[in-house]
Amino acid sequence: MIADPAARRDIPDATVARLPEYLRALTDLAGRGIASVSSEELAAEAGVRSAKLRKDLSHLGSYGVRGVGYEVEVLAHEISRQLGLAQNWPVAIVGLGNLGHALAAYSGFSTGGFHVVALLDRDREVIGQKIAGMIVGSVDDLERIVSARGVVIGVIATPADSAQEVCDRFVAVGVRSVLNFAPCVLAVPDGVAVRKVDLATELQILAFHEQRKSVSARESRPLLEVAP
Repeated sequence: MIADPAARRDIPDATVARLPEYLRALTDLAGRGIASVSSEELAAEAGVRSAKLRKDLSHLGSYGVRGVGYEVEVLAHEISRQLGLAQNWPVAIVGLGNLGHALAAYSGFSTGGFHVVALLDRDREVIGQKIAGMIVGSVDDLERIVSARGVVIGVIATPADSAQEVCDRFVAVGVRSVLNFAPCVLAVPDGVAVRKVDLATELQILAFHEQRKSVSARESRPLLEVAP
């Protein structure tokens, strides 16, 4: 059974962070024609423990049906509603270098409930170019464009030295959600949510784990016996 999402306001942040993975797994299952799934199967698809998945979904008021499991499409719809994906969110991307260019062409925006309505840059050679079907505008016009197109999420893909300025301008014009790809920490007032995506940091974490595995493998090797 699914409870009214309007009655569920106290979902922990850690649970919210895992909901997109559950939605991804459910979308994949639906694409394979699977109508229902057990908590163990869904947990395996999402890469979490089944007990954690059941606890997370309990915050949504969803407990599944004993002996049947979860209805894939129903649960996917509920998670989408809880994540706010039942509507399209207007997005502006600032910084159309290699990363920004790739983000502009990313199909996951349109399929995930987000609509890129503005591309902005300060490079005169980039301004006026057509990228992913849109004409790149000037960052000098950020405030006017954000207001006119109802942007609610700002994506920053600029160099670090200009990211804070862009963020401040987003906030000043009313944007309260920022996705930051610049390699820096942004200072924002209360009420503004910032999500940071640092590719270099993620690679460094992977390097750490690779190093640990290499050390562990060397330590587990049996010592060679020395002939007398």
